[in-house]
Amino acid sequence: MVIVLCPGIHPPEVTESFRRRFTPLHSYSCLVIPETIAPYNGPAIANFVCHHCDRTEPLLFMGFSAGVVGAVFAAHHWQQQGGQVLSLWAWDGWGVPLAGSFPTVRVSHDYFTHWSSGLLGQGDRTFWADPPIEHLELWRRPDQVMGWQAAGWGLQVQEPLSLNAFGKIIIPL
Repeated sequence: MVIVLCPGIHPPEVTESFRRRFTPLHSYSCLVIPETIAPYNGPAIANFVCHHCDRTEPLLFMGFSAGVVGAVFAAHHWQQQGGQVLSLWAWDGWGVPLAGSFPTVRVSHDYFTHWSSGLLGQGDRTFWADPPIEHLELWRRPDQVMGWQAAGWGLQVQEPLSLNAFGKIIIPL
């Protein structure tokens, strides 16, 4: 499995911090979309992924903020080209619809973002920070985020847990 990271519009060291701190990533190889590609440019991201990944390798996409737009496009493109998408994670992709024939996970920096983003597709699993944190801190310091997980619309809320623990529950699928 390869994890494709589609960062938002921020300095690359923020994504590097995410890679170091989100421990569920440590067991897998990661492909980071370079900052020279706009995070919302789905066709360019899909092209980059197709040139750097073997079609037989299953992919897990993680997009942050504007990068969720590109991740959604690239995941659908990968699947249409015959590749396997294990899941798509939307990290604070507020306003980005989630739909697909692969599992989707929404991760939000606060409850309002969780709730309002859900109007465009909640995802199969969700996590929201509680207490709320700043938007960029969700990606910069995921190991310090506590919150709640839920399935679908949150009717089956679990115990509070860390974002790293949530990630370990979901990866690998």
